[in-house]
Amino acid sequence: MSTSLAAPASTLPPVHRRLSAPALGALITGWQTEGPAYVALADAVRGAVLSGTVAPHTRLPSERDLAGALGVSRTTTAAAYAALRERGFVTSRTGVGTVAVLPRPTRRAQPRWCGGDAPVPVGVEPPDDLVDLGQAAPAAPPQLHAAYGRALEALPDYLSGRGYEPLGLQPLREAIAHRLTERGTPTTPDQVLVTTGAQHAISTIAQSVLGPRDRVVVQSPTYAHGIEAMVGRGARVVGFPVGAGLPGDGPGFDVALFESTVRAATPRLAYLIPDFHNPTGYSLTPDERAEVRRIALRHRVTVIGDETLSDIALDGPAPEPITGDGSATSHLLTVGSASKTFWGGLRVGWVRAHPDVVAHLARTRAASDIATSVLEQLAVTELLARREEVLAERLPLLRSQRDLLRSAVTTAVPSWRVASPAGGLSLWIDLGRPLAHALTAAAAVRGVVINPGPSLTPDGGASSRVRLTFAPDAEAIGRAVPRLAAAWEHVAG
Repeated sequence: MSTSLAAPASTLPPVHRRLSAPALGALITGWQTEGPAYVALADAVRGAVLSGTVAPHTRLPSERDLAGALGVSRTTTAAAYAALRERGFVTSRTGVGTVAVLPRPTRRAQPRWCGGDAPVPVGVEPPDDLVDLGQAAPAAPPQLHAAYGRALEALPDYLSGRGYEPLGLQPLREAIAHRLTERGTPTTPDQVLVTTGAQHAISTIAQSVLGPRDRVVVQSPTYAHGIEAMVGRGARVVGFPVGAGLPGDGPGFDVALFESTVRAATPRLAYLIPDFHNPTGYSLTPDERAEVRRIALRHRVTVIGDETLSDIALDGPAPEPITGDGSATSHLLTVGSASKTFWGGLRVGWVRAHPDVVAHLARTRAASDIATSVLEQLAVTELLARREEVLAERLPLLRSQRDLLRSAVTTAVPSWRVASPAGGLSLWIDLGRPLAHALTAAAAVRGVVINPGPSLTPDGGASSRVRLTFAPDAEAIGRAVPRLAAAWEHVAG
């Protein structure tokens, strides 16, 4: 195979962090499979890089140190590193060591697979029909095109202005406030800040609240990019476990544990997903929501309630809002988005908070993003007016895809334990063995992208769990599951 995708020594990227041999070994627990040991080790490290568990520009341990930590020969680690260099996942230089990188595509690169433009492993020809069960992003609804048409008709009314509305367009803020009021939390437009997606909203709050080494409490597992937003501010992330309703999981949300974690960690911020939690699907009960509000006020900790998935109620009605009657606004902020209800390509999200907090967040966002696109805001305004129509088509389709994926997976691999979430977009699967990274790598080789559990936790735990999203259509699910079963047979014997 050509090695044209590997970074030459002269372009070796800067080293942002170092990873010891024991630490790398802990991240790829369960990497051993049948077949050559160096191939299995290379697959596990590649899977860790693809999933983000090992970040690009991380200096990896030496061949000798890694061999000692894993209890294998240096020949094995040297061959694994050589395979990774050939495939473009590491690059080396004397005096610097071996550094993890993401492959750089060339004009001769093959179609995207493994979650990126990765070169094909030796002796393996991945399918060109990649199935992404890792990104929970439904396709656009049929109403989107017409919504853009109406947005274009309304656009001339805004062309005489500057095009910058740091708080968001007034019609959209009114529509969001109306929707939140309908859900049960009285809201006015001055309590709404429009952002460029939910991730931007979370990052803006983190930038506003956190300083280096401040602590943040999160559910574990949780939304991976939520963790990244906190770590990006230099914060220390403290997780507490959340269950998915499977035997042995423990409670979905342990209020006493949450409060004791807050008391012990004294965090500046807590990040929660109260509705159809990503990835477990658990929703807080009304009593648990009331307790979160009490804890936020009692301990004076700012709590982010991520309501991005609130509309994706597949069994029964959507839960009541975590904000209740809105009286805890000073310490409880919520984040919403058009991405799951409508389409991720809209890049429109929002924050609900006290008006003073909204004004402060608007000043904070100016450093990185002055305002959200006017046309997209107008389109979302139109879609919110037709929200019930969109969901009437979207929810039955997602429900059928959830049931199809769960049935197909449990039939193909009966040993896996799979809960049936009442909402959201993902299945949280217990493999029964700590092979999440190995399975992720083996699935990627076969053209299926999944999320290993450790990439969704702040401490690299959940090594026996993976997340599969049922956002792809039935045809894609039908192609993915046999490949996933073959990948499991390969790693688990």
